[in-house]
Amino acid sequence: MNLKLEGKKAFISGSTQGIGFAIAQQLLNEKAEVIINGRNEEKTNLAVQKLKAEFPDAIVSGIKADFSNKEEVSNLLSKLDNIDILINNVGIFELKAFEDIQEEDWYKIFDINVMSGILLSQKLLPKMLEKNSGRIIFISSESGVNIPGNMIHYGMTKASMMAVSNGLSKLTKGTEVTVNTILGGPTYSDGVAATIEHIASLQNIEVEQMKSAIIQQTNPDSLLQRFINPDEISSLAAYLSSPLSIATNGSCLRADGGGFKNCLI
Repeated sequence: MNLKLEGKKAFISGSTQGIGFAIAQQLLNEKAEVIINGRNEEKTNLAVQKLKAEFPDAIVSGIKADFSNKEEVSNLLSKLDNIDILINNVGIFELKAFEDIQEEDWYKIFDINVMSGILLSQKLLPKMLEKNSGRIIFISSESGVNIPGNMIHYGMTKASMMAVSNGLSKLTKGTEVTVNTILGGPTYSDGVAATIEHIASLQNIEVEQMKSAIIQQTNPDSLLQRFINPDEISSLAAYLSSPLSIATNGSCLRADGGGFKNCLI
């Protein structure tokens, strides 16, 4: 299917690896121009080189910006113009007991996971509305609906992303601009892989055994019965980026592996 993205310009926050990088690959494959982002300049440049090697005829670039650094965020915003597709993907997570989450932990994770999307949307949505064309996609998580007891601060940010996205969609009424959220399930991204590999080594068991145990513990009703691959999330993101998805707006679309009983979306 031709998603009609040729000539469209996309910015993806937090996209040097994992879901963000997979989305960049999907959009480049559809002949869109892509700007990726990472908090480390060397890693960002390396990711750009990988994408150029895979898509030699594509237009792809990178901007280094750490969303916990206000100066770098301001510099990033000043460089973004005429963006047709905004993917709010950047995010951090950690396992931490509620009583151990410090005040600064709440602010840090909120700034990166939520304020990043707010600031980028504030910058780019007005121009989209002016042009009567554009897409904004928030990459949230099932953790925003079924809040993990050992990551309450993370779940809070993912719920906030859904709220912001839904509110922004109201501003697009009667236009060709859409704002949607992807509710992702447990995805085997680089960060998750590193955490699981670390836990497996501490418990002296195989990584695959650890992955299976985590799915059974946290998502026993999953129909997929495994971790989701990043490109299985990015395929949905690519469709929502397309003009073909115009009838989908203000929605929270599940890509969670199925069977999530507590999902109210």
